[in-house]
Amino acid sequence: MSALRRAPDGVCALPAHARRKGQALVPAYWDEACHHLCARDRVLARLIPQFGPACLQSRGDAFTTLARSVVGQQISVKAAQAVWDRLLALLGAGDTVAPQALLAHGPQALRAAGLSARKVEYLLDLARHFDDGRIDPAAWHAMDDEAIIRELVAIRGIGRWTAEMFLIFYLLRPDVLPLDDVGLLRGISQCYFSGEPVTRSDAREVAAAWVPYRSVATWYIWRSLDPIPVAY
Repeated sequence: MSALRRAPDGVCALPAHARRKGQALVPAYWDEACHHLCARDRVLARLIPQFGPACLQSRGDAFTTLARSVVGQQISVKAAQAVWDRLLALLGAGDTVAPQALLAHGPQALRAAGLSARKVEYLLDLARHFDDGRIDPAAWHAMDDEAIIRELVAIRGIGRWTAEMFLIFYLLRPDVLPLDDVGLLRGISQCYFSGEPVTRSDAREVAAAWVPYRSVATWYIWRSLDPIPVAY
């Protein structure tokens, strides 16, 4: 369970393991995690130094992170970015999207951004959950990973993969292993098995050395496939 800093008025602020870097939030544990992983894993000891000071970043907006994860379900990173960019243009948004902005557009308008009918339904339902207060993002900081996943997967269109992306990219949780992520399995295949197919069991065995920083190791495995960091 992560500690939570509170502002003087009692309003929830940053989780204790996050710090600000410019406009973004980054993990305060990143350097420690990199040292740990380099000491435990020869592949990561070669991989991590290639990316210098780059690290995982959070946009600090719960709805945007979840909405972007829904957009990215079952399509490539490049395709997801293209659809997301069109959605931002449609909404006249900057880096973040407000639930109310989505709800102000009908399904047909959202379909014009390249979203499938199913994803439009999911995004609008997610927006309603935020808009009417059925979920409380501030409460998630004090909950463990599995409790958050259970709450998120109860929302239509959010499965375990989307919930795990939320844990990594919004809450900056350090020890998430998204075994449903195709990119992670492909990266492990290339980095550890000479391109041979790997099972979830194979990936879990490799990742045993990464505990308690499996999120960080996953981020670097993703970078081995695409040097440009993905953000949600």
